[in-house]
Amino acid sequence: MAPSLFDHHLSRRTALSVAALAAVGFNLPGGIRVAPAADRSDAGTISNVLKRDQIGATVARLLAKQPATDLHTHCYSPRFAYSSKPGGLLLFGIDELLTYHYLVAEVFRVVPPSQLSYEQFWSMTKPEQANHIWKNLFVERTPLSEACRGVLTTLSRLGLDPNEKDLNRFRKWFAAQKPDAYIDKVMQLANVDQITMTNPVFDDVERAMWERDPDVGGDSRFKPVLRCDQLLTDWPWVAQKLVSWGYRVRVDLGGQTVDEVKRWLGSWLDRMKSAYLAMSLPPDWAYPNANNPAADRLTRDCLLPALRERGLSWALMIGVNRGVNPALRDGGDGGGRGDVQSVANVCRDFPENKFLVTMLSQENQHELCVAARKFGNLMIFGCWWFLNNPSQIEAITRMRIEMLGTTFVAQHSDARILDQLVYKWEHNRRIIGKVLTEEYLKLLETGLSLHEHSIRQDVARLLRENYRNFAGA
Repeated sequence: MAPSLFDHHLSRRTALSVAALAAVGFNLPGGIRVAPAADRSDAGTISNVLKRDQIGATVARLLAKQPATDLHTHCYSPRFAYSSKPGGLLLFGIDELLTYHYLVAEVFRVVPPSQLSYEQFWSMTKPEQANHIWKNLFVERTPLSEACRGVLTTLSRLGLDPNEKDLNRFRKWFAAQKPDAYIDKVMQLANVDQITMTNPVFDDVERAMWERDPDVGGDSRFKPVLRCDQLLTDWPWVAQKLVSWGYRVRVDLGGQTVDEVKRWLGSWLDRMKSAYLAMSLPPDWAYPNANNPAADRLTRDCLLPALRERGLSWALMIGVNRGVNPALRDGGDGGGRGDVQSVANVCRDFPENKFLVTMLSQENQHELCVAARKFGNLMIFGCWWFLNNPSQIEAITRMRIEMLGTTFVAQHSDARILDQLVYKWEHNRRIIGKVLTEEYLKLLETGLSLHEHSIRQDVARLLRENYRNFAGA
């Protein structure tokens, strides 16, 4: 079979950026050939009508060339220290890739706790855990899952041999990488122009970094985002924290509480130069919520005014059930169906605020699209967490295009390990390209003429411009 756009041969030691793939000749399925850049000219494309057999190659080439702004990750700049240092928040390398919580959960399906207990696994060193996962998921079994395949894609694009059995060879290669230069390399391979961090203000380790160094978030490749889930999910605990930090707040929201919470939020939004404010919320999050009047008032009188004053969006990531299996630690969370009507309620009641929304349950996706058709201050983004699998991404992206055109953000990586950007964006571009190609071919059947500049604009909107224009990023 002819190699696809992203399967083009790379040497073991030389990895091309995704964008660079468009600069060399290669074949697409069906015998379609993309000419090298030297054989093409973008001049005059506005007047050149694309033929049916040119659509797939054109979409693939333009997707490869278009930088993506990754609006939600858990990656960090080197200023937050990196994984080989105690407390380092920037994670990369083979041991981090293999001990990602998706693979931890998966390996316990192969070697269940009756054979290796959770306690025994967590007592291992990280390299020992990685060896265990590599042996059981990659060597003794075919690594078919998306999480496994992603590791292999990443290794391959970095110029490493995915057939290698000895992890020590990979470890030696990653140990030789300098964090700053390696970030540039990964961003080039993924063709990502900006990585949006997640910065949880209630994490004591990270908060101390911000308090020690006001410029810790100043790396231009990374954009900070204030994360404060507990403000709505555990107000009594947050109130105690704020009091300990010198804010005059009360659990009953009396006295100066509203003004003080607004002051606290504003100080951290400004300190971080936050791109938006993010919250991961449970399936039962609701607005209004008669069972949680404190959350309603904090939303109405503190959170949304602070964001509105700064022109910032509220990113709601709805549907996570924490600690379904606590023994798996980060891998133990589950999901559930959220309440789209509550999304519509905040969009309707606060028309001057902007809302970035993604939901974890597949069952929410159609209703969320319907809501987005009704509210211009609602921007749907990506396929989050358990939906970040090819079959789900394809179906959801197709539905969104059918219902919303190109007025949504096609994807984000949700990467926790820096190297994951490589495979996440390669796999995502492939799926987005497939859906776009099929939708463009349907348009041709109506008799409409398609031009390259139109496809270029669509791709830019889906990967970058919709988010940047909406959020002001």
